[in-house]
Amino acid sequence: MSKSTVLLDPTDERIPTQRQRNPRPSSIKGLTVGLLDISKPRGDLFLNEIASALQGEGVTVQHYQKPTYARVAPIALQQQLATECDVVIEALAD
Repeated sequence: MSKSTVLLDPTDERIPTQRQRNPRPSSIKGLTVGLLDISKPRGDLFLNEIASALQGEGVTVQHYQKPTYARVAPIALQQQLATECDVVIEALAD
């Protein structure tokens, strides 16, 4: 007797969730910008260039890193970003 496996997709794309976007700041001067490295190769190089440019404009920069790019950021890291940063830039590189 053969067994069949049923795979369920937990997402429901028939009715996409609508979310209000947060308003963008008119300027980032005086704000804290979080730079999130998702742990892909060379992402840190890209973010270091962004950090240099932002710091040259007088912006406060904080660096963060996900443990792996293959999964969403851990809840603790998401909470840290939300409480410590006004704006977050996420790096995708290879």
